[in-house]
Amino acid sequence: MSGKIFVWLLATVLLTIVSSAEAQQPKKVPRVGVLRQSSAHVLWTQLEAFRQGLRDLGYVERKNIAIEYRYAEGELDRLPGLADELARMKVDVIVVSSTPAVLAARNATKEIPIVFHTIGDPVASGVVASLARPGGNITGLTMGGAELYGKRLELLKETIPKLSRAAILWNPTRTGIKQNVDETQTAARVLKLQVQSLKIRNPEDIDPAFESAIRSKTGAILITQSPPITTYPKRIIDVAAKQRLPVMYPQGQWPDMGGLMSYGANVDDSYRYLASYVDKILKGSKPAELPVERSKKLELVINLKTAKQIGLTIPPHVLARADKVIK
Repeated sequence: MSGKIFVWLLATVLLTIVSSAEAQQPKKVPRVGVLRQSSAHVLWTQLEAFRQGLRDLGYVERKNIAIEYRYAEGELDRLPGLADELARMKVDVIVVSSTPAVLAARNATKEIPIVFHTIGDPVASGVVASLARPGGNITGLTMGGAELYGKRLELLKETIPKLSRAAILWNPTRTGIKQNVDETQTAARVLKLQVQSLKIRNPEDIDPAFESAIRSKTGAILITQSPPITTYPKRIIDVAAKQRLPVMYPQGQWPDMGGLMSYGANVDDSYRYLASYVDKILKGSKPAELPVERSKKLELVINLKTAKQIGLTIPPHVLARADKVIK
């Protein structure tokens, strides 16, 4: 055997061994951190929709993707620690579902991509530089801003033609929420309604707020999308039913749980779509270059069973406009 042939054979064998070893090396499974201010059982359909979106894109949990879940259990002061924990784990993406959660994640890391959902106005709250070019390591989906509150108040007035006084539940300590209150007050002047401001800073404020609404002869209530309101949805719904007060909620899962009605984006659909952001980032896209999108599909959901329970008749023309009626 000539020297050249021997060298060629040796190189071929070595290349085969190296290729075989590389083929046997397990591929790195990407890890996604999910940070939520609520507990695991609150609004769990959102996470299931997100997981379904990942499955639709070919990701199978515990096979070719790993998800690290962290829940603050309604205690917002736990969010920074949980965000730091995910950052130390060096997950590939962090998915968050509220303004406090995205701010905690932003403080924890400037390198790991962060994808958010349900942020009212991410520009006004300082989360991104603009919707078209977010900049930094953050992007995601917004459910729509303050402009929806005027439409919600209008729908309440159509549902209760004799309505003269309403109230809005909100947390003044949460970033960007006052815009929702201001928009509601602007719409109220056009509709010739009075709107009472009911501030809820902690869970203990919920019952007194509803009692104050009753004393003020409030005919209906709007709910803002902010903790602790969103942290205790069943408690809000139960108190509203007990006081027989019509309440307009921001998203369809509230009527699904027994709330009267809602107007806003289809949350499960948008959570499924959120998975596409994670997919793009895992494939190399930069968050700074992925525009923040607004949920396009808005829906009116009405729970007729709850309407009957509180003694409210939904006008036929309002019922006809509903995208979903729960009987």
